[in-house]
Amino acid sequence: MNVILDQGMKVVLMEKSANGDLHQIEERNWTMNMVAALEHVNYIVVGNREYETIEGRLNVDLGRLELLLVPINS
Repeated sequence: MNVILDQGMKVVLMEKSANGDLHQIEERNWTMNMVAALEHVNYIVVGNREYETIEGRLNVDLGRLELLLVPINS
């Protein structure tokens, strides 16, 4: 019997600062359920900070999903 495991996807979160600079917040594997949830969310909480998702890019060459985020000032 063959069992297909959810291998997930590598996701890289990039923060865009007010002056336009980019820096990587984190890189980790997400389950496919977490990736699918991106269709329904506009905000992500990472390290107790809230970010708005601006856009995503599937980088086939590197095998990862890259998300561009801006911090929410609270």
